Amino acid sequence: MKQIYLGLAIHNHQPLGNFPWVFEEAYQQAYLPMVEALEKYPAIRLSLHYSGCLIDWLEQSHPEFLDRLAALVSRKQVEIMGGAYYEPILPAIPDADKLGQIAKMSTFVNRRFGFKPAGLWLAERVWEPHLAKILAEAGVEWTLVDDIAFRAVGLDDKDLFGYYITEEQGYSVKVFPISKQLRYSIPWHDVEEVIAYLDKEASDRGNKIAILGDDGEKFGIWPGTYEYCWQKGWVEKFFTELEANQDWLQTILLGEYACRFLPLGRLYLPCASYDEMLEWSLPADKSWEYINLKRQLEAEGRQNITQFMYSGIWRNFLVKYPEINRMHKKMLRVHQKVYQARTINKGDCGLEELWKAQCNCPYWHGVFGGIYLADIRATTYSYLVQAESKADSIIHQPRSWLGKIFRSSRSWREWQKGDFDGDGNEELLVDGDAFSVYLSPAEGGSIFEWDLRRHSYNLYSTLARRPEAYHRVLTEPPPEKQTGEKSAVPSIHDLIRVKDKDSLRYLVYDKYLRSSLIDHFFSPGTKLEEFANQSYSELDNFVGKPYKFSVEKKGNELKILLWRSGILRISQKNLPFEVQKEIRLVAGEEKMDISYQVKNISGSSIQAVFGSEWNVNLLGGGHNEQAYYRVPGITLDDYHLDSWGDLADIEQITLGNRHLGIELELTAMPRVSLWRFPVESVSNSEGGIERIYQESCLVMLLPLDLPPGGVAKFNLVWQVNPLGAAKDNM
Repeated sequence: MKQIYLGLAIHNHQPLGNFPWVFEEAYQQAYLPMVEALEKYPAIRLSLHYSGCLIDWLEQSHPEFLDRLAALVSRKQVEIMGGAYYEPILPAIPDADKLGQIAKMSTFVNRRFGFKPAGLWLAERVWEPHLAKILAEAGVEWTLVDDIAFRAVGLDDKDLFGYYITEEQGYSVKVFPISKQLRYSIPWHDVEEVIAYLDKEASDRGNKIAILGDDGEKFGIWPGTYEYCWQKGWVEKFFTELEANQDWLQTILLGEYACRFLPLGRLYLPCASYDEMLEWSLPADKSWEYINLKRQLEAEGRQNITQFMYSGIWRNFLVKYPEINRMHKKMLRVHQKVYQARTINKGDCGLEELWKAQCNCPYWHGVFGGIYLADIRATTYSYLVQAESKADSIIHQPRSWLGKIFRSSRSWREWQKGDFDGDGNEELLVDGDAFSVYLSPAEGGSIFEWDLRRHSYNLYSTLARRPEAYHRVLTEPPPEKQTGEKSAVPSIHDLIRVKDKDSLRYLVYDKYLRSSLIDHFFSPGTKLEEFANQSYSELDNFVGKPYKFSVEKKGNELKILLWRSGILRISQKNLPFEVQKEIRLVAGEEKMDISYQVKNISGSSIQAVFGSEWNVNLLGGGHNEQAYYRVPGITLDDYHLDSWGDLADIEQITLGNRHLGIELELTAMPRVSLWRFPVESVSNSEGGIERIYQESCLVMLLPLDLPPGGVAKFNLVWQVNPLGAAKDNM
């Protein structure tokens, strides 16, 4: 008699930093209904994974849910898969953290459900060959990888109904192939189609298994799925059909299958993830071309070609988005500090916060927000700053008895230069008990990170506006997906909707990263809108160009001098010009003092406008009432941080967020004009393509009329103040 097993592995996760109502909605619409369905259908057996981010929320908000899960486990209906606790991309984090996070999840599963998990869910199914060794060392027996990786090494469809052994340096792990056929049909196609496919693949061999591994959110959270899966009963109908066909179709726990049946063989997989992730990791234009070409070949029935079309790698997100790379390299730097502190003191060195900061969500971008979500970025940096502060407090603690007596009044700061972000250029990193400030002399002498230790917050967690493949749907028809089957409800991988029909007007791409302390020279008469829309022209070659630098250390004070000799292009003349800027930082102070000197070293007079650009993320999107501007003596028409404005002759402006407890005051001497506007990306999300706030941009403007040899000076002071009460103009 023909027979086939069905292995169902469902992964459930919400990122750290997501809003509490999002957790609750996902619980009510996806996680709880699935458990209720399993209780109703005891013959349905499957493997479940819950990330530590979600587990922590469940333990606090719905501990009864874990009790119900435990009951399903005790009757052998459910097995709990392990994983790295806070859902990091495993190849992206150091091995010590891999082992530590896997062990933390294993400890939880053992404590709560009474057994050590044998299987592991890979975050975003990102696989690299060296993982076999570290997984085996962690006690992992099996995991799942998408079948595209198996096909890439020459296997056919008929070879994908079992598991394989792979190894690294003699350390072995079992690997199940996740069926793309099932991933694209469950729950998108009619139940009858799914059962018919399984019936077609059933055989007399007796040990075939078809494997679905996918997100639990597709059963209730993805657009249209709550109504489809639960209100219209897709899941209930599916489970009913599975129970009715148990004579030839049986659900089985993957761990049980791995123990009962032998592997299909040994193989070595390439770097992998699911198909869409690899496509997303490509540059925007290449991603669009690749998707078009692949779908065209599929429509022509050229699977003999598409089987070997394997392009993209998760690590390319670190190239595609320099902001992700800098966050990642910050994480690696904090890792080194935490483990250094652990050699000194076995107490709280920030390890837990480091692991939380490794949660994968802001380290990539696909069909959902990822790095585009300012709140998620801010949360990740918050954990990084917390971990670094704890580690530094141990590393810099006094060793002598005399130092310990005066410890409470001891402030410190230090600096180092080196290739922080792996781009071949030196960065300048300044750390202290009150702050961290990171500078890139090679990128216009700009500042790309300013951490406030007391607030555990990076003020410069920003993102530049850049092309995305899905932007093409705003300017041209999207490629049609032709699979030969019609979905009952569209998958998020197929569904690209335009939520904000005005988005095309805001499709602007930045010419440089949205750092701070960026120097501009404008023609007189340049407008705010031109600058915001990147339709203006620079008179100079200072933006993004290398500056020389020196550092002077005196007592608790650090002075950083940056300078560049460049060219202003005015009236078709190339006029030599010089910019010097000095940054003064004092240990223990949440303050940055910047002194500018600009000098005309040409033989002609120069008329221009000098601009100093600063980009600050205080979570001011959506007209957040907690986030505000304030200008002494001026009643602003709109005080929100996502407002626009052009102010003349001002000395001071304040930015704040009451929820964060941060108020940042800028003082300019002499008085300046000021542009302000929100930097908003056009981003895809569950709801469709829409504008999304990234940061607030401020540009201080100083008119220049300099004769040959003429010099202009001005000073900017950024000061973190105690949070003030709302004023009348707010």
